[in-house]
Amino acid sequence: MPEGDTVWQAARRLHEALAGKALTLSDFRVPKYATVDLSGRRVLDTIARGKHLLTRFEGGLTLHSHLRMEGAWKVYGTGERWRGGPAYQIRMILGTADRTAVGYRLPVLELMRTTEEERAVGHLGPDLLGPDWDPERALANLLADPGRQLGEALLDQRILAGIGNVYKSELCFLLGVTPWLPVGALPADRAEQLPALAQRLLEMNRERPVRQTTGLPRQDLFVYGRASRPCLRCRTPVRVADQGDGSQDRPTYWCPTCQAGPAPAPGSPQRWRDRYPRRTA
Repeated sequence: MPEGDTVWQAARRLHEALAGKALTLSDFRVPKYATVDLSGRRVLDTIARGKHLLTRFEGGLTLHSHLRMEGAWKVYGTGERWRGGPAYQIRMILGTADRTAVGYRLPVLELMRTTEEERAVGHLGPDLLGPDWDPERALANLLADPGRQLGEALLDQRILAGIGNVYKSELCFLLGVTPWLPVGALPADRAEQLPALAQRLLEMNRERPVRQTTGLPRQDLFVYGRASRPCLRCRTPVRVADQGDGSQDRPTYWCPTCQAGPAPAPGSPQRWRDRYPRRTA
C-alpha cells in the first residue's frame, strides 16, 4: 500500500497537471457515477490527507480516492501513450486541454460535496505531512492503548496518518524495538521521540523518487525488503513475518539482534499483550 509520502507525491502531480484548468474530459468508469459529467468545471486543487486524495472542483464538489494496494493515478501529456495498465483497469479519467489524469485500479472512488469531506477523512489522526500535524496529539493517541503491539498501532491511521508497512518496519528498527513490543513497554524517551522521527522520515522522502531511511550510499532501507540479508549494523540476517490477524498483507521486517522485544516464533500465535510490562513515565 502506498504510504504518506507516495500519496503526497501523487497529489502534487495531480495538482500541477489539473489545478486552475477547466475539464474537457470527465469519464467515470464505475457504475455508481456512470452518468456524472464534470466537463466544464475548473479544478481547484488536489491535496493528500494521510493516504487519501481529495480533488476539488468549482461548484463545491470533491473527488475522493484511495490507492490502497494496487491503485495509481497517472498523468499524461497530449498524444502520450497511456502506460498504467489495460483499459479495463481504468476507473476515472480527468482531462484538460494539455493533460490527462488516469486513475487505475482505484478501490475507493467517490464524489461528494466539498463540505462533506470530513465524512471521508475526519476519522484520521494527525497527518504526518499535513498542516494539522500535531506530535503531542499523535503521541497521546499512540499511548492510549498501552497493550497494543507497536507495529499495529503505527499502521492505525486513526492514531497518526501516513505510515504503512515500510515506515513501520524502519521506525521500529530506528527505535531499537520489535514491532511486536506492546506500546506500553516502549521506553519513555523513545516513545517521545517517535512522532518527530516518523514525521522527519516522511518529510525528507516526499521529494525523492526512491525512499531512503539510512543515509548510506546504495543502501536505501535498514530492514524492509531485506529478509535473510545481513543487517546493515550487526550483520545478523534480517527476518520477516506477517503481523496482525492475517486479514491484510502486512509483511514486517526486523533485526533480531538490534531490536529488543518479542517476535513471533514460526507457527506460534502472537500473544504478547500480557507478557511485557506496561511503560511507566
